Amino acid sequence: MTAKKTTLEPHTDFEVRSLDTMCINESQLVHPWWYNLKYTAVGVIFGIAFVKAEIISWFRIQEMFRLESFHMYGVIGTGVILGMISVWLIKKYKIKTVHGEQIQFHSNRFNKGHIIGGTLFGLGWAMTGACPGPLFAQMGTGAFIVGVVLLSAIGGTWVYGYFREQLPH
Repeated sequence: MTAKKTTLEPHTDFEVRSLDTMCINESQLVHPWWYNLKYTAVGVIFGIAFVKAEIISWFRIQEMFRLESFHMYGVIGTGVILGMISVWLIKKYKIKTVHGEQIQFHSNRFNKGHIIGGTLFGLGWAMTGACPGPLFAQMGTGAFIVGVVLLSAIGGTWVYGYFREQLPH
């Protein structure tokens, strides 16, 4: 009887494989360079939608934070409602990923870190007029100064990752 191979080697196919109790998800598989073009296409479509909906507009974002317009609240509210419906449908019909894996939702305990992080996020959003989501769409419209915000977001993410274990849980 031969021993079962349990090392995690990259695969060139698109199949999700299970090894004993450990699963290899798609992000651990090696794909050809063109495999990610679908994500680029979706990103371009989202970027166009962001521009057309004016949700990358510094003016629209400032209107929201000054409570002068419902526009951004409507967009955000629509996203929240769509997300709620999507999660409900995934749970109700036990929808699986394209690779056949069951989608799992994990509960998260609320802590003061959520308040601190949310406050810092909101302050940065209000000061820069740029949410991390549409930064690339803003740069695509020629607002290259947003690159400073992008670098700051990357730096903040790195700092969070570095100090994550010392932060309150």
